[in-house]
Amino acid sequence: MTRTEILNHPHMVRVISALSLPALIRLVSEIDDNGPISHRRGSLQSAFGDLTVNQLRYAIDVARELGLVHADPQAPTRYRLTEAGEDLAGAYDMAARWARTHQYPSPTSGFVTRVQHTLKLLTQPTAAVRDADRAHKPAVLATGHPGAETDADRALIPDAAKAALAEWLQTHPHILRSTAPRSSHAAQDLECAA
Repeated sequence: MTRTEILNHPHMVRVISALSLPALIRLVSEIDDNGPISHRRGSLQSAFGDLTVNQLRYAIDVARELGLVHADPQAPTRYRLTEAGEDLAGAYDMAARWARTHQYPSPTSGFVTRVQHTLKLLTQPTAAVRDADRAHKPAVLATGHPGAETDADRALIPDAAKAALAEWLQTHPHILRSTAPRSSHAAQDLECAA
C-alpha cells in the first residue's frame, strides 16, 4: 500500500482513535523513555500512579492487541515494547515535535495532548486545521472548499507526522486490522487519563 492509500484507508479514523488514547501514549512513551517495566509487585502502578487500575489494564490490553508491548509474566522485565511499539514511540515523538514547533494545540500543551491533537489532525481537512489553529481549539470537520489551501494551510499540515504514521503502518500493516473497539465505556474511562 502507498502512503496515500494508507492514510485514506477506511479504518484510519479508528486507528487514530486507538493510537490517541492518553494512557496508551503514556504507556508506550514510558517504556520507550525508561525501558521495560519490571515484574516486581507495584512497578506498573508506581509508574502510572495517577491512572486507575482499569485505565491501566485497558491501555495494556489495547497495546497487546495491537502488538505494541510484549508481556511475559515470568521474565524480570514484564512489559517491553515490541518492534512495532518502538517504531510507534518514534512516530509519537515526531508528532509531539511538530506540535511543539507549531504551538499546537496551545503553547503550554503537554506531550500526550500534543500527540493526540496532531494525530487527529491527520484525519482532518486543511481548512479545519487552519480554523482550529486560529481558535486554539482541536480541529473539527469544516465545510470549506477543497483546493482553497493557502501557504498558512500547508504549514499546518503535519507532513512529518503523516509520513511517520504512514511508514509505521506500512511496516506494521496488521494494525489496520487490529483496531476494532473493545468497549466504549472502557475507552471513555481511558480518555480521562490524560
